Amino acid sequence: MSLKTWTDNHLKGDPVIWAIIFLLSIISIAVVYSAIGSLAHMRQGGNTEYYLIKHSLLVFSGLLLMWLAHKVNYKYYSSLSKLALFISLPLLLLTFFIGSNIHDAQGRWLSIFGLSFQPSDFAKLALITRLASMLARRQANIEDFKESFIPIVLWSGGICGVIALSNLSTAVMLFATCLLIMFIGRVPVKFIGMLILTGVVCVTIGLWAGSRLETMKKRVESFLSPDEIPFQAKQGYIAMAAGGLTGSGPGQSVHADFLPHAYSDFIYAVIIEEYGLIGGIVVLILYLALLYRGMLIVARSDRAFGGLLSAGLTFALVIQAMINMGVAVGLGPVTGQPLPLLSMGGTSMLFTGISLGIILSVSRGDISESENEIKNGVRNTASEESDN
Repeated sequence: MSLKTWTDNHLKGDPVIWAIIFLLSIISIAVVYSAIGSLAHMRQGGNTEYYLIKHSLLVFSGLLLMWLAHKVNYKYYSSLSKLALFISLPLLLLTFFIGSNIHDAQGRWLSIFGLSFQPSDFAKLALITRLASMLARRQANIEDFKESFIPIVLWSGGICGVIALSNLSTAVMLFATCLLIMFIGRVPVKFIGMLILTGVVCVTIGLWAGSRLETMKKRVESFLSPDEIPFQAKQGYIAMAAGGLTGSGPGQSVHADFLPHAYSDFIYAVIIEEYGLIGGIVVLILYLALLYRGMLIVARSDRAFGGLLSAGLTFALVIQAMINMGVAVGLGPVTGQPLPLLSMGGTSMLFTGISLGIILSVSRGDISESENEIKNGVRNTASEESDN
């Protein structure tokens, strides 16, 4: 069996998205291995292979979940999204009150049987899927305030407000994604304006009642101050400056040992140090290509749910990537957001894989329907010719 035959049989959906995912996964393993030196010395006595194996297993686990998710007909995710939302809300509240403190961030991680995960990743996937489902089913009466707007605003404002208790940047990104889905879903502008107002109120309440208000103030003040550069950002700038145009070469990063969380929040700085400005542009182009292919799926989709679902998940991934890279190059305050598919992480890597699998499932469904239409058209033509 040839490689092409195997991929055609087992890797359904948009081939360009598959290629982008595999390229970013390879880059992730290579760059994370370069960036984990200081972490390995602090926790594993310099055993970098431990984290290399751990991260590689997470990458392959994310790819496996993506493959499994893409095999499921995307229509089934609509019925699962409501249950997922009802599960995610108490999980978020439970995490805020009894969650673990990791990397000086209280209330983001929940530990179960020794394993830590971020319920916000689960809630983000559930809300985007549910919002796409609600908008798809209400296209005929999209201007109905009670039937269409109220459920959307309650779920969007509520989930984003609860996430803001411990993770403001994730709440803001998720809310922005909800607005984009609503815009594509033909929600009237007056309703979108009302949702913006509601979201601002909910996120503000979550910020004031939560644990990140002072951290947010310090980060914004440091970013706006012309005389003060945060230590993490400063080390990132030094690493990127050392990379120049072509970089120092794979595995040759020096400043990763001085850059806090170089393997997650500031991995883009390590990419530019080792692969130069050219490498940084290539990674940026890969994310932009992912956005383009995701929007192409939206344009080709004949079903509202599939198009809205693909748009929402694609926007969520690419917005997060742009914010991470923007922070690394000094275009925004430090947020602590990982770079999807590239940063080392557990829950983020797994839920990113599921999100991409759902996008591929939408693409797979549309391709299958197109192929069936072509086959039916050929059969009909042959039948007409035989009749004649």
